[in-house]
Amino acid sequence: MSLPIVAIVGRPNVGKSTLMNRITGEQTAIVFDEPGITRDRTYRRAFWGAHEFMVVDTGGLIFDDDSAFLPQIRQQAMAAIGESTAVIFVVDGQEGLTTADMQIGEWLRQQSVPVLVAVNKCESESYGLSQAAEFWQLGLGEPFPISSIHGAGTGDLMDALVANLPDPETVTEEGPETRIAIIGRPNVGKSSLLNSFTGQERAIVSPIAGTTRDAIDMVVTRGDKSYRLIDTAGIRRKKHVEYGAEFFSINRAFKAIRRSDVVLLVLDAQDGVTDQDQKLAGRIHEEGRGCVIVVNKWDLVEKDSYTIYDYTKAVKNDLMFVDFAPIVFVSALTGQRVPKILDLVDNVAEQHQRRVSTAVLNEVLTEAIAWHNPPVSRGGRQGKIYYCTQVATAPPAIVLFVNDPDRFNDSYRRYIEKQFRKSLGFEGTPLKLMWRGKKVREMERSVNRATKV
Repeated sequence: MSLPIVAIVGRPNVGKSTLMNRITGEQTAIVFDEPGITRDRTYRRAFWGAHEFMVVDTGGLIFDDDSAFLPQIRQQAMAAIGESTAVIFVVDGQEGLTTADMQIGEWLRQQSVPVLVAVNKCESESYGLSQAAEFWQLGLGEPFPISSIHGAGTGDLMDALVANLPDPETVTEEGPETRIAIIGRPNVGKSSLLNSFTGQERAIVSPIAGTTRDAIDMVVTRGDKSYRLIDTAGIRRKKHVEYGAEFFSINRAFKAIRRSDVVLLVLDAQDGVTDQDQKLAGRIHEEGRGCVIVVNKWDLVEKDSYTIYDYTKAVKNDLMFVDFAPIVFVSALTGQRVPKILDLVDNVAEQHQRRVSTAVLNEVLTEAIAWHNPPVSRGGRQGKIYYCTQVATAPPAIVLFVNDPDRFNDSYRRYIEKQFRKSLGFEGTPLKLMWRGKKVREMERSVNRATKV
């Protein structure tokens, strides 16, 4: 079987995300002193002893209120419990047992999954047992007094939790996966795209900008390949962002780019490319990540036989930082061409990790120089490229050894990169060219050593 899942549930602001960070050992879930920060269900990997499992954080449950996102949050929590092997029900030991806790407890007793009651905010060890005592009334077994912030009592909770998980030997090792971050401005359809990929209401979709706050992970498989899809908060301009939940959400989105292999930059077909889209493209290039440009809501655009070609040209011109990225026109709402995205991701991920032999690189370089010689400086000195070699992948990095890097202007450097791409591909991935100066005698010794080898 695959990794078991443990759901964390409870009413708003009892410390569910803090407990998730404690269990996973990472400060990944957004923690802020405001109810309703977590809305979707968010997955993270965790370990305890010999056990490995996935922890899913959920939004705060309120059963007697249907305003804002609360019905969708309940739906997400129910979906999380439906796929879980065990549940941790978090309550507030300082506030004591509430009517909302009783309602959640009654609902959990109707589920066919083991439930552990974690009485959070029991910072005093001597007072913790008395704080937890009243939660016996929930009828869910022994309550565990804990402090998610300081870690007190969490060891006992985890020992009891893993007793409900399957034997580690029965859990199969997960294969390699391609990590895909879905980024874009607010309300361009990122969560709809995630749901279209997974075929379920995995993320809350709403016309209200800023619905997604955490970076939401979801693993999907296609054939023998696995993909970790990371939905992120919509990224607005800094001047529009106040310190608080949105501030942390955007930081999570930037971290999602950093930990991804390929980024889906989602555009709104009706808006075209905006200044913020250009800045996001710059961030993707800066982080050295593969990229696929996804033009969403294509079904809402009036089209003729030239529309897609004109739009492609405009996107390439406006997103120069990622002009190497393939473009796909989709409708997340109808599913139109959504499966093609993963085909492009597969190719981009392969190119991102691609390594080309030194011999092949130098064949391309020699041909490029033959077509267009390096520039000559005002003093009559010409730039010389001796040879090149690839030194890294993800993204591919090529070092070119030259007599003087200053003799190669930006125009010629772009020409060499273009020739590498034209002859070798590298579609969808940044290509890092590093120009290194080398004296003639030293260069001759290096070439001679390479020839002897």
